[in-house]
Amino acid sequence: MATTTITLDNFEQTISEGGIVLVDFWAGWCGPCRAFAPVFETASDKHDDIVFGKVDTEDEQDLARGFQITSIPTLMVFRDGILVYAQPGALPAQHLEQLIEGARGLDMDDVRRQIAEQQAAAPSR
Repeated sequence: MATTTITLDNFEQTISEGGIVLVDFWAGWCGPCRAFAPVFETASDKHDDIVFGKVDTEDEQDLARGFQITSIPTLMVFRDGILVYAQPGALPAQHLEQLIEGARGLDMDDVRRQIAEQQAAAPSR
């Protein structure tokens, strides 16, 4: 499966459709981004049940700002609409595969329970 261009207009729909969504925040002038691009593309070809999206931070500055992207590439992983991973830096192929398998193995009922507990424990504003 080829990567999908993600914009402010299609971001919410893309991550909320369920399943696993990997999002690569990148820019054309960024050397590490260009080095990571073939790794990301190869993984997208290998895992056709996962959405692989790319956000060009130059074209989508509001989206990048909304996620407080300060270093690129930054990789985010969403599962069932929930952000489960966000980290800057280019990953080697083996580590990206481990991240994908980790996302597949998450117990999302447990993740939702933990989020609910954290929200309940947070002070009211």
